[in-house]
Amino acid sequence: MDEGRRRFLHGLSGAAVTAATLGWPRAASPMAKGSDAPELLAAELYRGLGPNQRDEIAFPWNHIDGERGLLRARVAASWQITRPSLDSDFFSADQRALVRAIFEGIIDPAWHERYDRQLTDDAGGWGRHQSIGLFGEPGGPFQLIMSGRHMTLRAGNEPAPAAAFGGPVFYGHATGTWWSGSFVERAHHPGNVFFHQAEAASALYDLLDGAQRERARIAEAPPEHDIGFSAEGARRGLALAELSADQLGEAGRLFDVLVAPFRESDRRQVREAIAAQGGLTACHLSFFEPWYRRGDELWDSFRIEGPSLTWHFRGDPHVHVWAHVARRPDVPVNAVPIER
Repeated sequence: MDEGRRRFLHGLSGAAVTAATLGWPRAASPMAKGSDAPELLAAELYRGLGPNQRDEIAFPWNHIDGERGLLRARVAASWQITRPSLDSDFFSADQRALVRAIFEGIIDPAWHERYDRQLTDDAGGWGRHQSIGLFGEPGGPFQLIMSGRHMTLRAGNEPAPAAAFGGPVFYGHATGTWWSGSFVERAHHPGNVFFHQAEAASALYDLLDGAQRERARIAEAPPEHDIGFSAEGARRGLALAELSADQLGEAGRLFDVLVAPFRESDRRQVREAIAAQGGLTACHLSFFEPWYRRGDELWDSFRIEGPSLTWHFRGDPHVHVWAHVARRPDVPVNAVPIER
């Protein structure tokens, strides 16, 4: 074991290492603190890969997959970016502990328990049916992507980054366990860790007057994975520039709810990217009528769009959320509904 790994593991309790090895949730490691901890740990993971591991999960920054295109821009509701599962013997116990610490650094500490609940329902637990890919090299453009069912998360460094989160992300939850085949949630989505975001959006809708509601309601929802930036999409629905001060304040609170699961540095990148494209008043808000208050008097689907912003929430039959936020509209995205 090299000295870098030895220092990392010294900061973990024996129980934490065991838990990470088995794929079980554990308390956050002391090494997982600080906004840049995921990037530092991802670099440590990269440097410790064996040659066979590097051949399997590490790629050049602009790697083009023959079937999947620009791989670092990929996002889907359910997919594996590489073949080895995190809970497989492809990874050592030390490496699994590093990946778990990276994950905990990306997610706000207040959300660790909720994310673990989502992973249990959707995949049988942390590390199961999840994989990682590494792009570029530490010292240059570099990114770790973590994928799985209802998950695309990113950690990395890029000079003058254009995209919040480092690129498009996905999160979701189906409270019926994945092996039960129960994907349709009841009204009010009891137990869903993300559905409160629809409640926050519905609270904003309730503040709108009749004419604003009419403009905000859209008869046909776009494909949920259609998150590329377009002028046409950015003009869909109600222009937030029409909102009063109290309504715009509620729109700001909605965005606070949307970004709350992520670390502060990612939340800051989202705020800065929205400011760079003209602020919330440059954006539009849509509520999609096929999901109009379906059985629970709440909107189950909405979308916020701007010149370089797409945040799409779909709550039926369970929650899917796609987010792509950037400072400019030429940031690539490679989105598919589900990769089979």
